[in-house]
Amino acid sequence: MPCQVSVGVCVLAFTLCAAALPEAPFTQGRSLFAEEFRDGLARWTAELELPGKVEARSGVLTIDVPAGCTLWFRPELRGAVSIQYEARLVQAGGPNDRVSDLNAFWMATDARSPDDLFATSRSGKFSDYNQLRAYYVGQGGNSNTTTRFRRYIGDAAERPLLPEHDLRNAEVLLQPNVWQTVQLVALGKRIQYYRNGRLIFDFLDDAPYTRGRFGFRTTDSHLEVRNFRVYRIVPNLEPPVPAK
Repeated sequence: MPCQVSVGVCVLAFTLCAAALPEAPFTQGRSLFAEEFRDGLARWTAELELPGKVEARSGVLTIDVPAGCTLWFRPELRGAVSIQYEARLVQAGGPNDRVSDLNAFWMATDARSPDDLFATSRSGKFSDYNQLRAYYVGQGGNSNTTTRFRRYIGDAAERPLLPEHDLRNAEVLLQPNVWQTVQLVALGKRIQYYRNGRLIFDFLDDAPYTRGRFGFRTTDSHLEVRNFRVYRIVPNLEPPVPAK
C-alpha cells in the first residue's frame, strides 16, 4: 500500500483531510460500467480467507465475512476513470458486525502475473496482496481507528506508508449503519479518494498505474454496497492566464 520517496516514483504527495471539495480536476464523461446488484455476481470474483456470505440481492451487495475478503470486479479498467459507489458497515448484532475496514484497491495488477490478475491464486489473507501494484485506501481500518492511503509497489516485504497518508481524526472514520458515497479517481498522475464529496487523499504519482482491476476489501465485518459505477473522465483544462 505504498508510495515512498525512496522508490523514486512520487514527486509529490499530500493529503487534504475532510477539506471542503474544491472544483474537481476532471469532467465526468460516459458510463463504462454500472452494477445494480440484482443479477448475481457474474462480473465479480471473491477471494475468501474463511467461508462467509458474498451475495447480490435486491440492489445491494452484501459481504458478511469472519476474516479477510477481496471481491474483484473482473473487467479491466484502463485510462482515466472514476469509480463510485455507496457503502455502509452494518452493526445489527450479527457475528461479523464489526465497524471496520471499508477498503478498496484500484488500478491493481499482481507482480507475480502482471498480464492477468487472476492467474495468481490469493487466499483472501491480507498478506497475499503485498505483491500487488495498486492504489489502496483502508478507511476505518484497525477497528475503525485509521484511514490510510498506500501505493502498492509489488514488493512482498515493503508497503510504504507516508505519514501524511495515515489519518486518525474522526471525520475520516466510519459510522455504523450510515450510507456514504465513495469516489476513487485515477486521472493520469492524479490519484484521489473522496468520501461524501469531500476530498480525503490527493496524490500525484510520477509513475502512475494506468490499467488494472478494482476490488472491494474488508475483514471480519458486514459490508453493504449499492449503485456501483465506473465513468470515463477527462482532465479540466487550466484557464489561460490573461496577458499583462
